[in-house]
Amino acid sequence: MNHADLIEQGLAKPGVSLRYPFDPAMPVLFVGSRMFALLSTHGGRPSVNLKGDPETNWVLRESHPDTILPGYHMNKRHWNTVLLDGSLSDSEMLDMLDESYLLVCRNLPKAERPPGQQERR
Repeated sequence: MNHADLIEQGLAKPGVSLRYPFDPAMPVLFVGSRMFALLSTHGGRPSVNLKGDPETNWVLRESHPDTILPGYHMNKRHWNTVLLDGSLSDSEMLDMLDESYLLVCRNLPKAERPPGQQERR
């Protein structure tokens, strides 16, 4: 999975937009006014920062210590930096992208939530 694949998958979700708020070379997927996937590089390698449940984040980092790292320049409890080096399957990457999207949707103001995400869980 690469940046283009993640952008394509992310843009297929309701209410998602692609923006460049930090740098023209750093695409960010937003739902409403909040980001859920920041695509960048880490140590010269393609990466993505994704939001996750703190307990799940810990398990993922322990299971994949060379691929899933505490979120670079992010709240390290809630965000992971995932290196896109082929170590994770596409389904694992998509599961993390989905979780990030859903976690961010849950905390959006009601008026910003996309269709199908209107109720807080």
